[in-house]
Amino acid sequence: MLTEKTRHLSASELIDVVLDEGSFTRWDGPVTEPDPDPAYLADLERARSKSGVDESVITGEGLIRGRRVAVIVSEFAFLAGSIGQAAADRIVDAVERATRERLPLLAGPASGGTRMQEGTMAFLAMVRITAAVRAHRQAALPYLVYLRHPTTGGVMASWGSLGHVTVAEPGALLGFLGPRVYEALYGEPFPEGVQVAENLFDKGLVDAVVPPDQLPQIVDRALSMLVQEPAAPVPAPATLEVRPSTVPAWTSVEISRNPRRPDLRQLLTHGASDVLPLNGTGQGENDPRLLLAIARFGSQSCIVLGHNRPKRPRDAAMGPASLREARRGMRLAEELGLPLLTVIDTAGAALSKEAEEGGLAGEIARSLHDLIGLRSPTVSVLLGQGAGGAALALLPADRTIAAQHAWLSPLPPEGASAIVHRTVDMAPEMSASQGVHVASLYANGLVDHIVDERPDAAQEGRAFCGRMALAVEYELSALAGLSVDELLVRRVDKFRQVGAGASRRA
Repeated sequence: MLTEKTRHLSASELIDVVLDEGSFTRWDGPVTEPDPDPAYLADLERARSKSGVDESVITGEGLIRGRRVAVIVSEFAFLAGSIGQAAADRIVDAVERATRERLPLLAGPASGGTRMQEGTMAFLAMVRITAAVRAHRQAALPYLVYLRHPTTGGVMASWGSLGHVTVAEPGALLGFLGPRVYEALYGEPFPEGVQVAENLFDKGLVDAVVPPDQLPQIVDRALSMLVQEPAAPVPAPATLEVRPSTVPAWTSVEISRNPRRPDLRQLLTHGASDVLPLNGTGQGENDPRLLLAIARFGSQSCIVLGHNRPKRPRDAAMGPASLREARRGMRLAEELGLPLLTVIDTAGAALSKEAEEGGLAGEIARSLHDLIGLRSPTVSVLLGQGAGGAALALLPADRTIAAQHAWLSPLPPEGASAIVHRTVDMAPEMSASQGVHVASLYANGLVDHIVDERPDAAQEGRAFCGRMALAVEYELSALAGLSVDELLVRRVDKFRQVGAGASRRA
């Protein structure tokens, strides 16, 4: 944790660390002085003398690993990095210029918030800044945030909390309420360990905690996937010719439950060329049962979200926080114009008091609502088990790939058997009659692409993940040339027709 004696980088030092040497060009013009209050003017002069800068933010552009990026960095030595009208003007001008010039934007706030000497008008400036950031994001341009020590108040509650990807300085004090204010108001210290970067990571409020010298690598990796370059079409993989397995549905169910079966983490490890994990909902929830990341499969970048199979099967149930995190990924894909990849591998949703009170049913509904109308290309992968609403919530997509022994069912077959036959012993028969296996899903038009298992993915994990990754890359590439409006029409039509009878036969 940071201490009072810890030295923090100034704005200029952070720029030197993050940007390629000699690449920074400053955008700032002369500041406009506020109303001539002598005491405040004296404060400003002392701040300029102490900090060596003319205001609490520096803006400009430079290169990060050769990539052109706009930057806004707070200078905490200037009146605790506080934001008055002149600083707000500078931030808004920089954000709007970055938007006009189609530049990704990196913000590095370190601020006590609104400048008290300027009162309500400075406070209202946070609305102007937020509006500029919103327009930047709506232009499908990446907005990355590095939260530095300390970032509090109106800055944390506006442009500090709007990043597509947000990372934080180790041990940084981050929060809405400054601890000195809390102690003055309530006569006791604010609880320790709450407003600390590492705790915010645990709570799903920031994506990573990294020191400044690692920031260039994080930004470069993120932008290499978020800023898409035109890519050549991907050749058709051999898996396009794979057809469903002829084994009974129950055999596939049993195969899918092998604990050695490759999961989403292994698919990303062995199949993706780069992965940048994201963390949590950004709203104080972090469910380990869902994995969210930016990833690249071959030449194709995407947002990935999917079930994170735990080591202990009894911990597999997905709760409402997982779906709120998933919906964050959906929003990112839509806003950044990236395709979305969902990966389904779950024994079912959580069946608990907490899940009910957390609104699990509503989150499933909202996930389905968002996916069926998502204004981005979508690919779903049935990787293993696909039980109940937890599976359905991530299913709707333009194209669906299935591992040969994956399955999809309203309940695990044992649960269906218990309802129909009052015993779990009829699970094999129920799995056959319900058509849970890939043969039925393919025949009824849900599955478009099958990845073979030779004969079981658990026996050839790395090779299987390689084949699945090629299938994912191909499907993402095939969707890239289609308009979003066309995709939306096709997506809705696909789910109108699934199971309607006019479909292929296994």
